[in-house]
Amino acid sequence: MVRFHDPRGDIATPIEQYDLARDIRAGDGAGVTIGLLANGFPDSEVFLSKVATVLKERLPNVTTRLWNKGNAGVPASAEMLSEITANCQVAIAAYGH
Repeated sequence: MVRFHDPRGDIATPIEQYDLARDIRAGDGAGVTIGLLANGFPDSEVFLSKVATVLKERLPNVTTRLWNKGNAGVPASAEMLSEITANCQVAIAAYGH
């Protein structure tokens, strides 16, 4: 007989429901700028460029902007984060390898 083990543990904290601050699907992304932050690993910027392409296919009216912090070993600068915050309603951070 084959026995399967479920590797998931018990949830120790209650699940908290939340509401999204913005529905980016409304108007196919109209009025929404998504900031894409590459961490500086090789290919992180290439990967996020492809993410931007897929986002535009799904939400043709969305705008995307790409930043690359250039070095995975350091945090994004306060200036870069301020620029993203001031210009974007959504942010996605990603890494490469």
